[in-house]
Amino acid sequence: MSPTVERVGPYRFFFFAGDFVEPPHIHVERDRAVAKFWLKPVSIAYSRLFTAHELRQIEEMVRERSTAFLEAWNEFFGT
Repeated sequence: MSPTVERVGPYRFFFFAGDFVEPPHIHVERDRAVAKFWLKPVSIAYSRLFTAHELRQIEEMVRERSTAFLEAWNEFFGT
């Protein structure tokens, strides 16, 4: 199970149900490109197939939404 937290343009932000064993983070995908961002503090954990320019844009989106993503994380994982 990977619940979608938000969609912004072509990007889907989501969690994996098994993610509770790691610190709070959000996954993002567009087509076959994927990335993972830690939420506290916001930083990139890994990426595949996104350009550096696109990753900077996505990181800014994550920063702008980090409070909402953390709230969604805590609600979904019950922390």
